[in-house]
Amino acid sequence: MKAIVAAALFALACAAAQAQAPSNPSRLYEDALARFEKKDFPGAIIQLKNALKVDNKNLSVQVLLGRALLANGEVVAAEVALGEALRLGVSRAEVVMPLARALVDQGKQQELLSDPRLAPGGLPPAMQMQMLLMRAGAAADLADSRAALRFIEEARTIDPNIADSWLAEVPIRIRARQPREALAAADKALTMTPRDAEAIYVRGTVSHVLGDTKGALSWYDKTLAQQPTHTEALVSRAGMYFDLGRLDDAERDVTELMRVSRTEPRGAYLKALIAERRGNAAAARSALNEVTALLDPAPPAFLRYRPQLLMLGGLSHYGLKQFEKAKPYLEMIQRLQPNSPVNKLLANIHLKDNNLDRAIESLDNYLRAFPGDGQAVLLLASAHMAQGRYARATQLTQDALKLGDAAGLRTMLGLSLVGSGKLNNAVPELEAAVKKDPGQIQAGSALVTLYLKSGQAARAVRMAELLLKQQPGNAGLHNLLGLSRVAAADAEGGRAAFEQALKIDAAYAAPQIQLARLDAQRAPDAAIARLQAVLAREEKNIEALLALGALAEQRRQLTDAQRWLEKADDLAGPNVVQAGLALVDFHLRHRQLELAREATKRLTTKAPESMDVLLMLARASLAGGDTAGARTTLSRAASLANYDAPLLLNIALMQLQAGHVPGAAHSLDKALSERPDLLAAQAVMADVEVRQGELGKAEARARQLVAKNPKLGVGHGLLGDVALARNQVPAAVEHYRRAYQAEPTSDSLLRLFRVMSSTDAAAANNLVDQWLKQRPKDLLARRALADGFARIGNLSAARQQYETLVKVAPDDAEALNNLANVLLMSKDPGALAMAERAMAKNPGAPHIIGTAGWAAFQAGQSDRALQLLRDARLRDPNNPDTRYFLGAVLASAGRQAEARAELEGALKGGRKFASAADAEQLLRTLK
Repeated sequence: MKAIVAAALFALACAAAQAQAPSNPSRLYEDALARFEKKDFPGAIIQLKNALKVDNKNLSVQVLLGRALLANGEVVAAEVALGEALRLGVSRAEVVMPLARALVDQGKQQELLSDPRLAPGGLPPAMQMQMLLMRAGAAADLADSRAALRFIEEARTIDPNIADSWLAEVPIRIRARQPREALAAADKALTMTPRDAEAIYVRGTVSHVLGDTKGALSWYDKTLAQQPTHTEALVSRAGMYFDLGRLDDAERDVTELMRVSRTEPRGAYLKALIAERRGNAAAARSALNEVTALLDPAPPAFLRYRPQLLMLGGLSHYGLKQFEKAKPYLEMIQRLQPNSPVNKLLANIHLKDNNLDRAIESLDNYLRAFPGDGQAVLLLASAHMAQGRYARATQLTQDALKLGDAAGLRTMLGLSLVGSGKLNNAVPELEAAVKKDPGQIQAGSALVTLYLKSGQAARAVRMAELLLKQQPGNAGLHNLLGLSRVAAADAEGGRAAFEQALKIDAAYAAPQIQLARLDAQRAPDAAIARLQAVLAREEKNIEALLALGALAEQRRQLTDAQRWLEKADDLAGPNVVQAGLALVDFHLRHRQLELAREATKRLTTKAPESMDVLLMLARASLAGGDTAGARTTLSRAASLANYDAPLLLNIALMQLQAGHVPGAAHSLDKALSERPDLLAAQAVMADVEVRQGELGKAEARARQLVAKNPKLGVGHGLLGDVALARNQVPAAVEHYRRAYQAEPTSDSLLRLFRVMSSTDAAAANNLVDQWLKQRPKDLLARRALADGFARIGNLSAARQQYETLVKVAPDDAEALNNLANVLLMSKDPGALAMAERAMAKNPGAPHIIGTAGWAAFQAGQSDRALQLLRDARLRDPNNPDTRYFLGAVLASAGRQAEARAELEGALKGGRKFASAADAEQLLRTLK
C-alpha cells in the first residue's frame, strides 16, 4: 500500500509540474537544474522533457536530461538522451563518462570499446585515464587481456602515480596466468596507498592465486580490519575457510556477508557448499534455490559480462540437476571465455542429451588451450567412441601435432596483416609465401596491390607477369597487370591487359570499370555508359558506383556524386572501407564536416586499425578543429606505419597541423632513418627543429638543402624561419624574398608577407595586392591580408577585404564569421545577420555559434544569446572567448554564481585571449 500511495503522489506531482510548466525552454531548464541539484531527479526529468517539447535541439537540456535519467536508474533512456546530445554537437567531455556508465550498466561492454564517441583521445587527461580504465575493465570482461593491459598502459602514461591503474591490472594478470606480474602490480598499488582496503584486498587475491594460503588469509584479515563490510574480502575469506575445512569460520563470514548484503548470490552459494559438506542435502538444495531465485530474474544484459555470477547460476542449476536452465548460463561464459573449464560442464550436459557433436566441439575448444587435461581427454574420447570413431579416440591420447613452415600459413598471416593495416609487415610474409610456392596466387595478388599502393609500379608489373606464367588464363591476373601498367605510365599497355581480361571473361566487371576510368577525360559519356552497363548486371558493384561518383563530381554534379558515393558506402560489406573513405574525402573537399564525421564513425567501426581509416579519421578531426583527437589517431598511425618513409612523412605533416611537434619529430626520425635522401622529409624536419628551438641543427640542415637544391625555394624559406626565430627580422625578410623569387607560390608569398608586415606594412600590403590582381581567387592570400588588417585594428580595411572574400566565396563560413566579428567590433548592427549567415554555412562550429550568440546579446536578444552560448560552450568548453561571452550574459541575467564559474574557467591558467581584460574586469565586479 505504501508503494501504491507513493506512486499516486508521484503521478500527481508530475501532473502538477506539467500543468504549471512555463513554456520558455530556458526557464524550464533553470527550474530543472535547481531540482537536479536538490536530487529531485524525477521532477528534473519532467521539466526537461517539457523543455524538449518546445526545443528538441537544446543541448543544455539534452545533457542534463541524460545525467538526471542516469541518476534515476533509467540507464537505457540515459543512453538515448546523452547520445542525442552528442549527435547535436555537444563536446564529448561533457557526456562521455555518464554515457560510458550507462552502457556498462546495460552490459554493453563491446560498445564501450568500439563506439568512437567514447574514444579517450581528445578528452581532458583525468577523464582520459578514467575512460581508459573503464575500457580495460570492458576488455577484461570480454576476455581480451592484451587489449585490457594496453588500455592500462595508456592510462599509466597519463599519470603513473595513481594506484587505480595498478589495481586494475591485477585481475587481468591473474586471468592471463601471469602471477608474478600480478604480484608486482599489487605491490605497486599497495606502496602508493598502504591503508586502502581495496589495495590490501587485491594483494590478498594474488597470494590466494599463488597458493599462499596463510598470506592470503592475513591480507583478507587486514582488509576486513580496515573495512569490516568489504564484500569481496568476506567472500574470498569464506571460500578459503571452506577449502581448508574450517566450516565454522566460513559460516561466520557467510553470515556476516548475508547481513551486509542479503541479495549477494555468492553468499547463498557458499551456504549451499557448507550445507552439502555437512551432509545437509535439503539445506544445500534450499541455498541453491536462493541463488537461482536471485539470478534468474536478472536481465541477460546485466549478467552478460559477469562470469562469476554466470558461473554461480550455471553451477547452481547444474547442482539442482536443472540442466536445461544451467545451459544458458554456461554458454554465456563459453562465449566470454571460449577455452575455460566450463566447456567440460557443457560437454557433460551435451553427453547427457546425446548431443555428441556439441560435446566434441566444446571439448575440442578446451583441449586446444589445455592439452594435458586428462579428464577432458577422457570425455572427448568417450564422445568419439559413442560415434564409432575409435581411431580418433586413440589419437586423443597422443601428443599434439607440431606444424612446420608452410606457404599457405604464410599467405594467411600476410593477408591478416593487410587487413589490420600493417602493410610493411605483410609484404615480407607474402613475398616469402610466393618464394616458397609461386602458385600462391592470393599472396602474389596481394603483393601487386601493396606495390601499387607504395608507388612501386615496376615491381607490381613484374609480380603480375610472374603470376600470369602460373595461370595465363586467369582474367583477374590480366586485370592486375593492367592496373600495374597504368600505374607505370603505360596506359596503352594497361588497356591491352584489360581488354585481354575481357576476352577471357566478357562479364568481368573490374576491367570494364578500369577502361571507363581511362575514357573518363576523353569520352565521359562513353565511360558513363560502360559503368551503367556494369550496374545493369551487378547493381551492387562498389567500384562502378565510386567511378560514377567521381565522374559526377568531375562534371560538378555534386548532388549526384554524393548520391553515388552514399549508395556505394551503404552497399559495402562490413570489412570494406574504400567506399567510406571516398565518401569522407568528398565531404571534406566540400566542407560538409558534420556529414564527414558521421561517415568516419562508420569507418572506424568497420576497421579501427586500418591505416587508411586512421589517416582519414585524423583528416576529419583536423577539419573539425579536434586537434587532440587528431594527435591520438596520428600517434597510433605512426606506430603502425613501421618504417614506411613516405607514409611517415604524410603522418608528420598532419601531426604538425595538429600541433604535435614531438610526434612529428619522431615520425620524421623514423622516415629519415629509412630514406635519408627524402628531400621533403629533410625540409619538414628542419621546420620541426625550428619549432623545437634547435636552431643550429635547423640552420645546418637548411644550408645543406640550399647547397644541394639551389634552384628551389625550400632551403631559403627554412633559413628565413631560423632567422625569424632568432629575431633577426631583416635577415628573415631577405631569406623569404629569395624563397619567393625562386618559387613564387602562395606559401612563399604569405611567409614573406607576414614578416614584412611587422616592419613595412604598406610594402607588405602592396605585395599581396599585386599578387591578388593576377590571382583574385587566391583565398588564402586575401584572407591573410584581411586578418592582418584586423590584427592591427584597421577595421575598415579588414571589412573591405572580408567583404571581397565573401563575394568570391559566399559559402566560406570562416570568412563570414570573421566579417561578423569585424562588424561587432565596429558596433555595426549587421553583425548578427552576418553571424547567422556564417552559422547557416557551418552550423556545428562552436566558435561560429559563439560569435552568433555574442552578436545576439549585443542586439538585445538575451534569451537567444544564452541558448547559443550554452550550446557553443558545451561543444567546446576550452574556448575562453565563448566562456567569457557566456559569463557576461549570465551576469547580465543576475546568475552571478554561474557567471563567476564561466569567467574563472575562461581565465584559468592565465590564458591570454582577445577578451581577457574584459573578463578580468567583469569577474572583479562579481566577487
